Amino acid sequence: MNLREARQVVGSLETDADAARVFKDAYQTADGTTVIPVTKPAGVFVVKDGAASWVAAVDSERVALAGILVGLVSATLACLAMVRRPPWPDVHVDVQQPQWPPLRRR
Repeated sequence: MNLREARQVVGSLETDADAARVFKDAYQTADGTTVIPVTKPAGVFVVKDGAASWVAAVDSERVALAGILVGLVSATLACLAMVRRPPWPDVHVDVQQPQWPPLRRR
């Protein structure tokens, strides 16, 4: 896809009301790269030297790393809580004969 074809595609999308909400106005950088911002999913289409590429606004590797770190911290805190005061000394079983219904002796 060359720059002229990209502009034709962007020009045709602007007539669609839904596309106008998704695709924002394209702009050109100093080195001749055309950038087309996209709102859903967040990111931009970059057209440079006739080749188009997608650049996401959110780095999925950073999101995954943050999730792993949160899991490790929560597991560490849970282990520390268990070591500091484990729940099993408070556990006791009271074995008694059931009181209901009352047994009648003759």
